[in-house]
Amino acid sequence: MIRGIARGESPVPLSVLELATVGAGTTPSEALAVSTELAKRAEEWGYHRIWVAEHHGMPGVASSSPAVLIAHLAAHTRTIRVGSGGVMLPNHAPLVVAEQFGTLHALHPGRIDLGLGRAPGTDPATARALRRVDVDPDDFPQQLAELTAFLDDDFPEDHPYRNIHAIPGEANVRGVGRPPIWLLGSSGFSARLAGLLGLPFAFAHHFSAANTIPALQLYRSTFRPSQVLDRPYALIGVNAVAADTDEEALRLARTGALSMLRLRMGRPGPVPTPEEAESYPYSPLEREIVEGWLSNVVYGSAETVRRGLDELRERTGADELMITTNVHGGAARLRSYELIARAYKMI
Repeated sequence: MIRGIARGESPVPLSVLELATVGAGTTPSEALAVSTELAKRAEEWGYHRIWVAEHHGMPGVASSSPAVLIAHLAAHTRTIRVGSGGVMLPNHAPLVVAEQFGTLHALHPGRIDLGLGRAPGTDPATARALRRVDVDPDDFPQQLAELTAFLDDDFPEDHPYRNIHAIPGEANVRGVGRPPIWLLGSSGFSARLAGLLGLPFAFAHHFSAANTIPALQLYRSTFRPSQVLDRPYALIGVNAVAADTDEEALRLARTGALSMLRLRMGRPGPVPTPEEAESYPYSPLEREIVEGWLSNVVYGSAETVRRGLDELRERTGADELMITTNVHGGAARLRSYELIARAYKMI
């Protein structure tokens, strides 16, 4: 259920991280239609799972409600695993998450993953609007324990929530267990916690590359076997862009890089077009930021990307690679995932 299946010539399972990217000149409805098409094609092309991220207040990202989007994508596919990459637990009451994913699991038994993050995925004001109270990220282990107890219907006798039940939940969907919990992280906190709890771990290499190897080492060194896993299992998110030529891939990758630059400078917006990214008047500092971002993107022709992904896997020892392709244009994004699948002879 947790360990993926490698297909074709890929040494590890390949999966998809989807943000429902909204490009300049397009609408969220169009972005979500591309997400739906991508889920169906990813299943055909041999990808193991597709996860959707939770972000708020970002005009270039339409995946603000993972549970809703997961239900839609799972209903339009048959075999691919669908999950959250992830639900930002501080934004939600654990009982709500347990009910949402218990419902998803009842609808699509054996296909749902529950990936959890401890960051809000947004600014402090929006985070307060989501929960109406301030939540300390350091309370994440307690929130996780509460969520797990709701999913398992297993609070201690003296717990104030003992007689509160998440429905649908473990007690109501016997025989199929519950959705596996993954911990997501971009630093060492969740890596250590995942290791201590014996849970699978997903690291955000795509935006925190400098911390990848230290976090994975921490996860593996602290890992304790559990009922979930007998040995560590770690996937990493990878920003990858494949096109017919190296030059075209770089042209596309620059759209995502400019989008990230604007986000970091407090000016989030739709993903710009390639023409806009080419003509943008970068300052020296902005160009340095963009080049630094691109240095951690695996881009190029299909074979170039395959070599880059193989090198990254060997360097990190990742058990699974989860590819995210955030560029302008739905057709370009779909083409990128297809080229990567073909490079590994998955189709």
